[in-house]
Amino acid sequence: MQFLFSVARVAFFALALCLGTGFFGARAASAASGPAVNTGAAKAGGAHVAKAAPELDMMIGSMLMLGFRGADLPPGDHFLAQVRAGHVGHVILFDRDVTTGGERNITSPQQLRQLTATLRAASPGPLLIAVDQEGGRVRRLKTQKGFADLPSAQSMGAGQPDKTRAIARQLGKELAGLGISVNLAPVADVNSNPANPAIGALERSFSPNPALVAAHALAFGQGLAQQGVIPCLKHFPGQGGAQKDSHLGLTDITRCWNAKADLAPYAQAFAQGWPGMVMLGHLFHTGLDANYPATLSHAVVADLLRGRMGWRGVIVSDDMQMKAITDHYGLEQAVLLAVNAGVDILLFGNNLYWDENLPQKAFATLKGLVESGRISQQRIVESWQRICNLYTTRGTAARGAADGSAALYPWGR
Repeated sequence: MQFLFSVARVAFFALALCLGTGFFGARAASAASGPAVNTGAAKAGGAHVAKAAPELDMMIGSMLMLGFRGADLPPGDHFLAQVRAGHVGHVILFDRDVTTGGERNITSPQQLRQLTATLRAASPGPLLIAVDQEGGRVRRLKTQKGFADLPSAQSMGAGQPDKTRAIARQLGKELAGLGISVNLAPVADVNSNPANPAIGALERSFSPNPALVAAHALAFGQGLAQQGVIPCLKHFPGQGGAQKDSHLGLTDITRCWNAKADLAPYAQAFAQGWPGMVMLGHLFHTGLDANYPATLSHAVVADLLRGRMGWRGVIVSDDMQMKAITDHYGLEQAVLLAVNAGVDILLFGNNLYWDENLPQKAFATLKGLVESGRISQQRIVESWQRICNLYTTRGTAARGAADGSAALYPWGR
């Protein structure tokens, strides 16, 4: 009985921090040197006076997930300063730098644990640390760097869902121990076009059978969640039949998309209480929206995903630097459309091309849209609440496993 009371008290305390005063990082100094106030808080001698509610800047920052260069982040690092200020709410890690061809964030398990600990200590908000660890050819944690092997989705799909769940459970244990709280997997795309350069050709789909994709994707997500790691279904509304790669340009799925088949994995996952996030693909379908790709489409995000399919959790974009977006939209327009469509977290890998000032640009763009009234503050609050809820119920378990305080996060067991 005493244990149950402790569990409830810890959970309540975490949620109250996140929704009330902000989820402060490991260092008490974070509270004093937190993000700039944008809600009219009084100032004394240039210092910000704390408020009971989360500052708007922190809520805006929580809608941004960015990549960075470096396997370590020294105290004076430019990117780390943006994390510390609350302007970058979440991070995505890569093993390889696309533009240089060299190493980026991941060199060994010991190095990675130190890097994630540095990020957590700096963040004043509910930090999510993400990687793409699907298996097979899409793995940021490679065996030659000392990490566990992981088969491709196609290989797992040839077996039983229980086996997939067990594999994902072991993967989740590894990720949590490294301080990683989000795996941007599994792929829920149905392998209707094996030659698809972004999915089928890379063995990223579990199966051409929608029912098997649904079963294995759900099992994979459950296995991760059992270790406190947040899974992410992708790429809504489904790009298994596509003939092009949205990294390289706009991907039109109008003729190859089948609602019954491509939405089945999502419908099944939602019906079973999907324990993670959903990622949107930069996919264009004239029947769903004649003007915008899914990431920027109110019809796809608000009407289809949240409305007809009933998803109430966190929605994250695919990389906003993919050419499907950057070839057709400027930064401000893309951010405006995506957020007003209902996207909660905008992902900028900052890896397809590198911009040292992207963290400031992304934050300033979103903040400017709010200040001008083109995005409402209520819209920001909605995403903040969804992110906090996910973080307090799932993401903290990875931190607990990494720093030895797993007992503080009983909901992640």
